Amino acid sequence: MNMNPMLDRNVAAERHYSLNRRRFLRGLGACLALPALESLAPARLLAGEAAKASASAPVRMAFVYFPNGAIQNQWWPKDSGAEFDLAPSMQPLSGLKHKLQVMSGLDCENATPGPDGAGDHARASGSFLTGVRVRKTAGADIHAGISIDQVAANQIGHLTRFPSLELTCDAVRKSGSCDSGYSCAYQYNLAWKSPNQPVAPEPNPRLFFERLFGSGAPGERIQDLKRRQEQQRSILDFVLDDARSLNRNLPSRDRAKLDEYLGSVREIEKRIENAERFADAVADPAMQTPAGIPADFEAYIEVMFDMMALAFQTDSTRIATFLMANEGSNRAFPEIGISEGHHYLTHHRNKDEMIGKVAEIDLWYMQRFAKFLRKLDQAKDADGTSILHNSMIVYGSGNSDGNRHTHVNLPIVLAGSGGGTLKTGRFFKAGGVPITNLYLSMLDRLGVTGVERHGDSTGKLQGLS
Repeated sequence: MNMNPMLDRNVAAERHYSLNRRRFLRGLGACLALPALESLAPARLLAGEAAKASASAPVRMAFVYFPNGAIQNQWWPKDSGAEFDLAPSMQPLSGLKHKLQVMSGLDCENATPGPDGAGDHARASGSFLTGVRVRKTAGADIHAGISIDQVAANQIGHLTRFPSLELTCDAVRKSGSCDSGYSCAYQYNLAWKSPNQPVAPEPNPRLFFERLFGSGAPGERIQDLKRRQEQQRSILDFVLDDARSLNRNLPSRDRAKLDEYLGSVREIEKRIENAERFADAVADPAMQTPAGIPADFEAYIEVMFDMMALAFQTDSTRIATFLMANEGSNRAFPEIGISEGHHYLTHHRNKDEMIGKVAEIDLWYMQRFAKFLRKLDQAKDADGTSILHNSMIVYGSGNSDGNRHTHVNLPIVLAGSGGGTLKTGRFFKAGGVPITNLYLSMLDRLGVTGVERHGDSTGKLQGLS
């Protein structure tokens, strides 16, 4: 007979959590996506201050990037504080005004021109989440810094199936010259695992969905996902066995190369092991798998936003980045009657017609973002609030004025209240500080501890809550 009642309660709690989540899904029948439910998520999976703030719901963090800056007089509110009115480019957010902050005075000084000359677009996106000045090179010696999303993922990523997720509606490039001698890696990747290792985003919504939930029709995906993990594991076992026998006969230089390769293999192995830990928590949404990349850009962006919303609703990850288009993108927008390229138009030289077209593009991107926020706001979370309430979603660009290529006073919106830890419904003036100060304050609310500096930060953002 157990004489420790506390131990009895702990054992009972663990048994309760071990309920087969897949059986729970079948019992519900046609369930769109299993959200983070209090009964199926023990408090030990929640971290730090975020856990205290939202009790039974995790806090999520995402960064959504739009290219080429914004038309300034169409972006900024005229009044500060809670009395502000949304400017024309932000009108799609009108129904959500009380759930977000428009933020001015956040800078990215490391994107500004210096001895390295031209290349503002590469520096803008390369510095946006890293806070460092990227190395000017078109070769393999790229150098940025670890991005803030990966700082968070390194500490709390083990709490979910995927430490972080990265999406894009653009090409995936890690090499070549794209902007005045800067590598394409800086413009086509927001997330950086290390200074010389960008995290490639996924451009295909079908592949992204199958990564989250497995392939096949609803009802088949969980078993398909498990089969794929088993196949991956058997391939890795074969590779490792073969490498060990090969390693004995290699000269030292080749052995070092092989060790580096095996490090990458072990990283994949760790990801598979982590996914297997959450095998019983995999959801199977009652929706068809996306067909692939839509030809229509509006549909493309919206399906990728849907994928990110699903990832948050199913607690597949709590950290995400979404590059809607690469910094410097020259995409035309025939869907709104604009045949000229976006980047070309931003160099408007104060011509009213060109300025008007850029403002229309700014508005178009904001409409897609607002639709995503409404989806998060309508999705109930485990604590009875919404996914948006328990999120921190940064929407912004590393360019401020695209005509002059400025990188101070960046156009930034912070949506969500971080589980009630952020004061929303206001125009917040930061006063000219590094945007990395905001990121440090966001880490606190996510439950990440011990990070006192990031990139060019000078401290945590004062007055945020």
